[in-house]
Amino acid sequence: MTSGNPAPQDATGAGGTTARASSHGTIAALGPAFVAAIAYVDPGNVAANVSAGAGHGYLLVWVLLLANLMAMVIQYLSAKLGIVTGLSLPQVLGGSLPPGTRVLYWAQAQLMAIATDVAEVIGGALALWLLFGIPLPLGGVIVAALSMLVLALQNHRGQRVFETVILGMLGIITVGFLGGLVVGPPDPRGVLDGLVPRLEGFESLVIAAGMLGATVMPHAIYIHSALSRDRHGMGHAPERVSQLLRATRVDVVLALVVAGAVNIGMLLLAARNLYGVEGTDTIEGAQHAISDALGPTVGVVFSLGLLASGLASTAVGAYAGDVVTAGLLRWRIPLLARRLITVIPAVVILALGAEPTAALVGSQVVLSFGIAFALIPLVRATGRASLMGRFRNGPVLAAIGWVSAAIVVVLNVVLLVMSMGNVG
Repeated sequence: MTSGNPAPQDATGAGGTTARASSHGTIAALGPAFVAAIAYVDPGNVAANVSAGAGHGYLLVWVLLLANLMAMVIQYLSAKLGIVTGLSLPQVLGGSLPPGTRVLYWAQAQLMAIATDVAEVIGGALALWLLFGIPLPLGGVIVAALSMLVLALQNHRGQRVFETVILGMLGIITVGFLGGLVVGPPDPRGVLDGLVPRLEGFESLVIAAGMLGATVMPHAIYIHSALSRDRHGMGHAPERVSQLLRATRVDVVLALVVAGAVNIGMLLLAARNLYGVEGTDTIEGAQHAISDALGPTVGVVFSLGLLASGLASTAVGAYAGDVVTAGLLRWRIPLLARRLITVIPAVVILALGAEPTAALVGSQVVLSFGIAFALIPLVRATGRASLMGRFRNGPVLAAIGWVSAAIVVVLNVVLLVMSMGNVG
């Protein structure tokens, strides 16, 4: 007599085939989040995290942990928008805003792109100076030129080749910024103490805002929806959309775990080896101190990580600028003009002799004010049934999105008020 229950499938049967197909589909869908994650490990992160660790020890570890958890939700929402609608966030905004407002919105997004490139070009130029003694303005031009080659891969070789190159750079970045922890591991008690949320004065608030601006980046919010749209296409059946969203959650979590580990590792490296040491509140001072404390090899590896960070992030940032312009203004800027618009301010800052790390941290504070302009429309768009249908945000996801937006806005309002008080 046979049972009414279906027989279990072995690895060679239909169940095993389905499991393998699902696993293969998830692996094949990986990539867009890792490209977007480059925005989370750019030179601005290096400046903010090294400054935080050198100036405040383990105090602000909790800021990075909170920012990374928020980033996972935010990047998933951006990717989800692209997969479900086949549109980027700028395209959604471009279709809903009146012409005048659309231009103003594009202007602030371009300002954020310039602030992003300031950090990325300066960081790459600083790495070339540390490694080869190349003057900073010339290094900035070299970084901009090399980033154009990376962008050309995306234009002529396709997104998968572009993703592969960016993933390779992410590997160099990870080794470069985490390698020092093997030689000089952090104090476990200090790390645990740093997980308790608190601030100590205005300076720590400025650094915290800079860390948030460097971690949750406006252009990463814009670009992820376009990356997912371009990778997966549009017009999928609901079952396929559900499959892609499951794979995207894996993609986002893996990418942001890597990026979060790199960010926290940078802060821990600085807190362990640079806290209280004179002259380590700049990247170049930190690199020299790391070399003295952990050996010249670690210093060189750190500089290589910084160079890879600058090259990869400036290419991704330029791509994001194109996505924003195409979506909001419905026209594209040629590659050379696009690079010149955003790179000239960075080169000018270097030529004027500005202190690179201060310029990097300042750019991240500027970026923290632009996050809300990207995040609030994203949460609203992904919660609209008319746009997302059955895939709109559920109550829990919507609540997390709005809480994240509120944290960003409140932190920036407090920063603005405290800045005005200090000036007064």
